[in-house]
Amino acid sequence: MRVATASEMREIDNIAIDEYGIPGTVLMENAGVAVIRRLESIWESLAERKFCVLAGKGNNGGDGYVIARHLANQGAKVKVFLLGEKAGISGDARINLDIIDKMGLDIIEIVSERDWDKVKVAAAFSDCLVDALLGTGFRGEVGGDMAHIIDIMNAAGKLVIAVDIPSGVEADTGRICGKAVQAAYTVTFGLPKPGLFLYPGAECAGEITVADIGIPTAVVSRQNIKQNIIMAGMVRAILPRRSPAAHKGTSGRTLVIAGSRDLSGAAAMAAEGALRAGAGLVTLSAPASLQNLLAMKLTEVMTKPLAETATGGICREAVGEMLQLASGSDVVAIGPGLGRHEETASAVRETITTAQCPLVIDADALYALAGYTNLLNECAALPVLTPHPGEMARLTKLDVEAVNADRVGVARQAAGEWGCIIVLKGARTVVAFPDGEIYINTTGNAGMATGGTGDVLTGVIAGLIAQGMSSHDAAVAGVYVHGLAGDVAAQGGMVGMTAMDLLKAVPAALYGITGC
Repeated sequence: MRVATASEMREIDNIAIDEYGIPGTVLMENAGVAVIRRLESIWESLAERKFCVLAGKGNNGGDGYVIARHLANQGAKVKVFLLGEKAGISGDARINLDIIDKMGLDIIEIVSERDWDKVKVAAAFSDCLVDALLGTGFRGEVGGDMAHIIDIMNAAGKLVIAVDIPSGVEADTGRICGKAVQAAYTVTFGLPKPGLFLYPGAECAGEITVADIGIPTAVVSRQNIKQNIIMAGMVRAILPRRSPAAHKGTSGRTLVIAGSRDLSGAAAMAAEGALRAGAGLVTLSAPASLQNLLAMKLTEVMTKPLAETATGGICREAVGEMLQLASGSDVVAIGPGLGRHEETASAVRETITTAQCPLVIDADALYALAGYTNLLNECAALPVLTPHPGEMARLTKLDVEAVNADRVGVARQAAGEWGCIIVLKGARTVVAFPDGEIYINTTGNAGMATGGTGDVLTGVIAGLIAQGMSSHDAAVAGVYVHGLAGDVAAQGGMVGMTAMDLLKAVPAALYGITGC
């Protein structure tokens, strides 16, 4: 499912109006009616229900006036609160404001302290508050009267339905600076907006409905929209199907290069993640001192010892052995638990630039690439990087707050500059490609906020590549499957979930998608 930025949606609206001759008032009417339809699905009858429509000065407010008219026509009791004066309303919004004014609806301009008291009282006695204050064009910080009215709405404890996007949420990033409306439902128009799915905005959106407001499909299809939500059907179509005659040799060979003296768990979870994703043969190559420990931990995984430093990390002498193992593998996952010794980092960089098979690069291998991202262009195949926000901050020389404030933008820029696939982990995980294409994942939950889940993801993506998926498809499918496994595991409770619970749930997640 494609998602449009505010500017892309504005362009779509303009084409529909200017080239196809659809009046803006028609689009506004259809938007308002879509919200009414959603309200009708919540209540059998709107008659005698009490509604407060809180409207701003722009087209979002105009949608609110349409909603108010239809509510009144259905016998609902409606009060419209305008943040400001009627004189400041123009265009299509003014047309619809004048209509409800002539209908005799109760329209209160909030210009005095007494008006604020009216808002509080009306909100307290309403069944539903309609948020038609700020639209998708909003950027920046909410303050002043807008912050005050949002506080009143959030404090009222009433059902809130947001028009297009909750006021205070930035449409492109999900960023909130100051205040934002906490909606139970959001009806968004034409195409959904990224900020409805990216946190913290996603937490304000509630249940999302995407409404058709009559924009011709040809207008949408001709736009080069590069943001997508990963859907189950998309993943079902690209996941590999195993032949009845399959055997371990035909199901892919994965090499995992991971681990150091104090970090064996990450290596084990990445290796098992590849197995759980369906890889036929998985080899874990780790420092020699971990050989016995890992062999006992991982019954189904082959282990290969590597030369190590005095501190228990992989040393430069191990590069030849790693490359030899890589030559017999379909994919290499490298990084979990490797440690940050400079000799290890140097060995990682040499291996990454010399190996001829696809790579999934995570954790300490990402640490080794800080300041060396230019080397990614030397990789034989398009590499997949799986940083969390802290690792992404180090690679980009930004701070974590800046990364999280624009997850899509940061991931897109890095993928384009470095010539790689970026899987920016977190709530929500974003997958970015060098051509600017973006996929936002909506599976997963807060129970996954525990050590080791990222190592599992590395293994899952690698295991899918081993089975013949392109790195592009494996990154998209891998994050969806990984999150869905988290959702399966969370059925036993989110608090106390571990990465091992996630591992065990991967086959069930795959079965839930493909039925096999």
